[in-house]
Amino acid sequence: MLECGLLAGSFIPPAEIKAARDVLRYRGKVAQQRVSEIARLGNVLQDAGIKIDSVASSIATKSGRAMIEALIDGERRGPVLADLARGKMRAKIPDLSMALEGRFGDHHALMCRLHLDHIDHLEAMLARLDAQVEVMMEPFRAARDLLTTAPGIGPLSAAAVISGIGADVREFFPDAARLASWTGLCPGNHESAGKRRSGKRRKGNEHLQSLLVECAWAAVRHDGYLKSLYHRHVMKWGGYRSATAKKKAIIVVAHALAVIISLAHPGYWKALPRTWRRLLHPPPGPRTGDPPAHRQTRSPRPHRHPPASRLTARLRPPPPASGRPQPHHRQGSAAACTPEDHSRISPRYRSRGAVPA
Repeated sequence: MLECGLLAGSFIPPAEIKAARDVLRYRGKVAQQRVSEIARLGNVLQDAGIKIDSVASSIATKSGRAMIEALIDGERRGPVLADLARGKMRAKIPDLSMALEGRFGDHHALMCRLHLDHIDHLEAMLARLDAQVEVMMEPFRAARDLLTTAPGIGPLSAAAVISGIGADVREFFPDAARLASWTGLCPGNHESAGKRRSGKRRKGNEHLQSLLVECAWAAVRHDGYLKSLYHRHVMKWGGYRSATAKKKAIIVVAHALAVIISLAHPGYWKALPRTWRRLLHPPPGPRTGDPPAHRQTRSPRPHRHPPASRLTARLRPPPPASGRPQPHHRQGSAAACTPEDHSRISPRYRSRGAVPA
């Protein structure tokens, strides 16, 4: 098959793209380690009876860091620790005073100090890796800036996309369908004996796939076409109470992002249909009189032919003046209409054969 040219070549990135890929993937591992270390720090505080995360959104904020440092230094009074809150957290001082009353001991202080030092070390590594990524992405600044115009894709995400599929997408993936298939964001095709078995998607590139799903979650938080696309498919597959519906819908949004990326080349405005241009530039705001997003539904499809009952209700002749009963006509029959009624029928209905002309 290879000699006959039936096998397509695999994507092999250039040396500079591969180097950026290594750095970005290592940065992702370091970021995951930082999240895990913050979770371990929270477990230590929970063991000591300190419930900061029950009041605050995270213990990794500046207010949480100041309270933990004070606990390590020996302060145990809840009101004094709660007074270290900053910004919006100062409105929660009464709740923080009760949440900071615990049994914080010396071994808890040692564990918290080690965890904080490790978090600082990981944040310093992230800063160095970010600086290195900026240097390595300098030759691809134009492609990176173009990708950041898509909703949900930031500078780091754009750099990760470039490191995964290259700066010139059309060089390796001629169309959006091949990119979506290689990424694993399109439905599968399992058909046997004329029966469609399963539409489960293939595995694909797990790194780019998870990245586009993460970008899709960011995109649906802002008004625009992708948010309405997500809402429409969630309602199609069961509503917001269904976790499966939300997972299926976010894959649809990630596929739309893959299509946008495949069109992101210097002349993409000429090749981009008008329908897809709304993906890059969301509308300025909702129009007056539009229903809320959670109440929007799909408009019913127009009937090809008007219902017979609706048509004959308008064209049924009045009852005769005499008491003699008239022959009963089947509902929807054109024989129940007079010539004057035929003249009042819209030419559109006559052309479709609903009523004889």
